[in-house]
Amino acid sequence: MSRKIAEHMTWHLKCRVDSEILIHPTQSTAWKHFDAVHPSFASNPQNVHLGLATDGFNTWGHSSRSYSCWPVFIVVYNLPLEMCMRPEFTFLTLVISGPKSPRKNIDVFLRPLIDDLKWSWSSGVETFDSFRK
Repeated sequence: MSRKIAEHMTWHLKCRVDSEILIHPTQSTAWKHFDAVHPSFASNPQNVHLGLATDGFNTWGHSSRSYSCWPVFIVVYNLPLEMCMRPEFTFLTLVISGPKSPRKNIDVFLRPLIDDLKWSWSSGVETFDSFRK
């Protein structure tokens, strides 16, 4: 709903930087492959590109303890580099905690999130673009 943020949500299409050094996800091979495989999604600059990230850590900092915590984040990649990694555009969607790391069973914890993302992909989610009205 923010006009300023809505204006930046199409940055990924009109302001791509071609460089030898990867400075934004839009330059990645994965992004280009995704656009090639899904041209109808790529053709609408208002469609939101999301990244999923996780990494586990020991909550008390002692490697002798077996308790771990795995936060799972969704990151909005449409935005310029100086914005897309800021905390307000990184969403904590899930925390996996327990006596051991989830290892091969992480898919069990991620299943509800993946189901929601797949539903959003297939059904679409209508939003209001406050910049373009």
